[in-house]
Amino acid sequence: MSAFAIIGLILLALLAVFQIALAAGAPLGRFAWGGQYDVLPRNLRIGSVVAVPIYVVFALFLLSKAGLVSIIGEPLLTIGMWVIVIYLVLNSVLNLLSRSKFERSVMTPVALVLGAVFLVVTLTA
Repeated sequence: MSAFAIIGLILLALLAVFQIALAAGAPLGRFAWGGQYDVLPRNLRIGSVVAVPIYVVFALFLLSKAGLVSIIGEPLLTIGMWVIVIYLVLNSVLNLLSRSKFERSVMTPVALVLGAVFLVVTLTA
């Protein structure tokens, strides 16, 4: 497995754990969802729950493109990888524009690194 795929899987796993913690009421909201709340309100907790299976789908695309599993076939695989790259770039921009200094300083680099990982794997695998 490529080092990039490993980095991407680790980041996705950490993000999933983070979202589960947010959904469970951990006071980490200043790092996500605009940073307006320490403990997320119900609607944003639901958003955090929804984010977890999205990260799982991202991981499946990454694993498939890296050649470790054959779950997603072409051309969906390549199209999906580019969609994820674009999503992560947009997510980076939105994190950078956040009013929360915590979200800007932590989540922007995470999204950028994850976007770079998906870009490299998309271009090299």
